[in-house]
Amino acid sequence: MFSDTSIVRHTLLLAPEDVSGVCARALTAAGWELSTARDLRSAGQTIAQHPLTVGLTFLDPHHEEPDSALEAFILDHPDVEWIALLAPGSMPSQYRRRLLTTVFYDYHTLPLDLTRLLFTMGHAYGKLQLKDEPLLAADTEPNHKMIGVSPAMQSFSRALAKVAPVGAPVLITGENGTGKELAAETVHRLSTRAPGPFVAVNCGALPAHLVQSELFGHEKGAFTGAHRRKVGWVEAAHGGSIFLDEIGDLPLDLQVNLLRFLQDSIIERIGSTTRIPVDVRILAATHIDLEEAVAKGRFREDLYYRLNVLRLELPPLRERSGDIERLARFYFVQFSRQTNIKAQGFSQRALRAMNEYHWPGNVRELINRIQRAAVMSENRLLTPLDLGLEPVTLPSSSLTLQSAREQADAGLIQQTLHRTQYNVSRAARELGISRATLYRLISKLKVSPPADCL
Repeated sequence: MFSDTSIVRHTLLLAPEDVSGVCARALTAAGWELSTARDLRSAGQTIAQHPLTVGLTFLDPHHEEPDSALEAFILDHPDVEWIALLAPGSMPSQYRRRLLTTVFYDYHTLPLDLTRLLFTMGHAYGKLQLKDEPLLAADTEPNHKMIGVSPAMQSFSRALAKVAPVGAPVLITGENGTGKELAAETVHRLSTRAPGPFVAVNCGALPAHLVQSELFGHEKGAFTGAHRRKVGWVEAAHGGSIFLDEIGDLPLDLQVNLLRFLQDSIIERIGSTTRIPVDVRILAATHIDLEEAVAKGRFREDLYYRLNVLRLELPPLRERSGDIERLARFYFVQFSRQTNIKAQGFSQRALRAMNEYHWPGNVRELINRIQRAAVMSENRLLTPLDLGLEPVTLPSSSLTLQSAREQADAGLIQQTLHRTQYNVSRAARELGISRATLYRLISKLKVSPPADCL
């Protein structure tokens, strides 16, 4: 039954020979293959060479390596169920007792009851078989970080793979929080420009009077406060790609300069007459309807067509059936590796609540809720309450999809403003949008914080 399983028996100090010898004979006879390691470094090398499902760790009371290093090592290998072996008569410290109850599957005290140990290992192995299938290769491939197997994301990934090798500008559209910068970074990594720089600029976060200087640079003395020459973001991206997020917030007069650069691939720093050729690919993103902005005169039509050569549209999280749980587990593992948390996963009620939730903030909101819940929860499994996803009673009157979205967006903005004591800058940062965008949404959705706070 266990013939395809490899086990690393990891000791912080050299394990007693009688223990290792008895273990080797008993486990081999039971159909297990046993590998040994003397420290964390050699254990990591063994795991890299021989994937395993169950690990044995001998905890000597006089070990030299800190328990924190062991904990970090175990959290770095979440696909392994770890069983601790304790020296006879040792009294675990408070920190070690926490380790035994949070990161280990089980523990045994020497001398070993091999029948019980083999039963525990078999149960641990069986438990792993019940876990979800591992993330697809595309989810962890260094050149492709877009996670998802839903039809919507599969379609997006196919389009991205077609767009990436082409040198033309790309316009990425989608709601706030869908991952437009990650998509732009992926386009860059899959392109021939990957060895060059990737520069991301949030146009909506730049003060209007500094946009030109930030994008195209300036010479020393060009204006008051210009104490030295500044290389702009466009020039800094030479040989690579520049990602212009929230391109719809770019002032009209600056749109002319960007259009000129797209036509000529030449910039002029403020205060200079030198024309500088720059080789850079433009990747732009927006969550607003640029066609509508063009119709209302807020965005130049000629610039729109220059940017909208190749187009990628990121689906909102609510349309990515099957991806919510996958994303949640992926980011939970990331957070668990970075910090000590008590939670070990999600309850079924939490998973159901996440799948039923509308996610107005999309993936960004999902990440924020999971990170906050993982840090603050005292539960072994995260609950809907930990995630802030308690059931909400909707009004009995029927709602259109658009009005439901607007209500959810307005509610999230109101909650964030209240939590930040109506500090618009902090609220915008938490929501992952610019101040200008937040002001626009406050007006559009008729969110009504106290007037003196805005």
